[in-house]
Amino acid sequence: MWILMYVFSYSVSPAATNDRAEWRLLPTVVFQEFSNEERCRAAKSTLEGSLKEAGAKLKSGLEDLKSIGKGDPAQIIIAFNVECLPK
Repeated sequence: MWILMYVFSYSVSPAATNDRAEWRLLPTVVFQEFSNEERCRAAKSTLEGSLKEAGAKLKSGLEDLKSIGKGDPAQIIIAFNVECLPK
């Protein structure tokens, strides 16, 4: 058995929201079991590709907002880690 562990975190600058508190990471952790390492690694590759694509789209959207003075990619932090681990 193999476990796919996926950790996704994001934080939005307090200046970009009505919440004036400090930057906070908001993590999500997901575990998925796979019967073998090959299936786990295939899922890992697909998930990493999807996360990178989503991040690129978000950054592009924030760049568009920055051009009209309404947002900035520097106002959000996105981090992720995807690992396959033997059970």
